[in-house]
Amino acid sequence: PSSLMELVIPDTYQMYWTASPEEVVARLKREHDLYWNEERTKLARAQGLSPYQVSVLASIVCEESGVRSELPKIASVYLNRLRRGMPLQACPTICYIYGYTLRRVLYRHLRTESPYNTYIHPGLPPTPICVPTKESLEAVLHPGKDKYLFFCASAGLDGTNVFATTLAEHNRNAAAYAAALEEFQRSKAAASDSISIPPVVDPSAAGQPEAAGQEAGKKGSTDRQ
Repeated sequence: PSSLMELVIPDTYQMYWTASPEEVVARLKREHDLYWNEERTKLARAQGLSPYQVSVLASIVCEESGVRSELPKIASVYLNRLRRGMPLQACPTICYIYGYTLRRVLYRHLRTESPYNTYIHPGLPPTPICVPTKESLEAVLHPGKDKYLFFCASAGLDGTNVFATTLAEHNRNAAAYAAALEEFQRSKAAASDSISIPPVVDPSAAGQPEAAGQEAGKKGSTDRQ
């Protein structure tokens, strides 16, 4: 059951609504085996991985970014780390340990004992941490040729990442992102403080039904902003 996510190749499948659970799983297995043909199995071996390990790594890659064009670069970072014997240090594995309930990964979370903690344990986690997308699977099979070993969120706060080959360069990128995030949060807090909420008018007040309606309309508009 823990490795069932590797069996699922995301796609659209037409099935009868009366299909039993066993028939559904059998269909998934058949599609899985069709996907992992000889060509893709050879590509996996070229990366030093089995098809199952490709799925495990792809599950991390797809959790790292929603920008498809970045996935091969992210895959190359983790493959480069694996080849050097470096820990993956993948934040999504920490999020998985906590059931994806963390709003932000903190240093104390990195010390949590779990076979899925890639900050403590070298190599890949034992199973996928999600159902890997086709794009992430292909990214691991066709990774970038870069020698990147690090990446972090961009200071542009646009959902992209910046990549680095040295720790010094990575630390500068991380500091720039932290400064940008702090400035964004400060600006957001200042903006929320400046919003004035109109007073609540009692609609039952005698002689003021029209004014009450106007104030309610204003409040609704402010709330939407």
